[in-house]
Amino acid sequence: MSKATTLRALHVPGTPVVLPNAWDAASARMMEAAGFAGVATSSVATAAVLGYDDGEQAPVDEVLAATARIVRSVAVPVTVDFERGYRLPPAELVDRLAAIGVAGVNLEDSDPAGGTMIDPGEQAEFLAAVRAAAGDTLVINARIDVFLRQAGTPDEQFTGAIKRAAVYLEAGADCVYPLGLGDLDRLGDLVTETPGPVNVAYGQGAHSLADYAARGAARITFGPMLQRTLYGRLSGTLNALTEDRNPFAG
Repeated sequence: MSKATTLRALHVPGTPVVLPNAWDAASARMMEAAGFAGVATSSVATAAVLGYDDGEQAPVDEVLAATARIVRSVAVPVTVDFERGYRLPPAELVDRLAAIGVAGVNLEDSDPAGGTMIDPGEQAEFLAAVRAAAGDTLVINARIDVFLRQAGTPDEQFTGAIKRAAVYLEAGADCVYPLGLGDLDRLGDLVTETPGPVNVAYGQGAHSLADYAARGAARITFGPMLQRTLYGRLSGTLNALTEDRNPFAG
């Protein structure tokens, strides 16, 4: 069984796969050791360790090299947050991901540089081309950014997300990811109206894993929040040193 097949099978509505987001080999190994069935990456977190801002600012070769180190470091499937594909043609995108052994990919439907939404038909064509090139060797997680980008009124965002989800799944996506939908009731409604698995973001912990499972989520990820939490603690340690306090006490 391929790692993509393994990862795809873990997407069960109501019994979601929990994929913590790594940014280097060390963090990925810790996640595997903790017992998680797979590892995701975060474009924000990866860009940070490479010395760049998010939004496809990091050179694609550096992103792929960082992801390759993560893949080599763990036995579980790895899915990469690949923004909108770093302007690679679909066939080349698939070839380069296959070369480093990733099992899945996140692809978003807004412009990473300016934040404008991509026409859903255009995005569907892109996803379909990626699917055609990959066959079943890649789990495609189609991110939907209408909530993140506040594209229209709240009702327009919701109906737009429903329409985009259906189009992307029809184009070959395995899962959809409506990033920024925090209301549990609305999430439950969206899951009910979506003909495929839904990925939700854990955010800052306003809701529990059980809350998301009860609304039918099939996948839960964390974006850059794990890295930000860890680095926040490091910042506190460094501040203690500048004040000549023992950062390891207590």
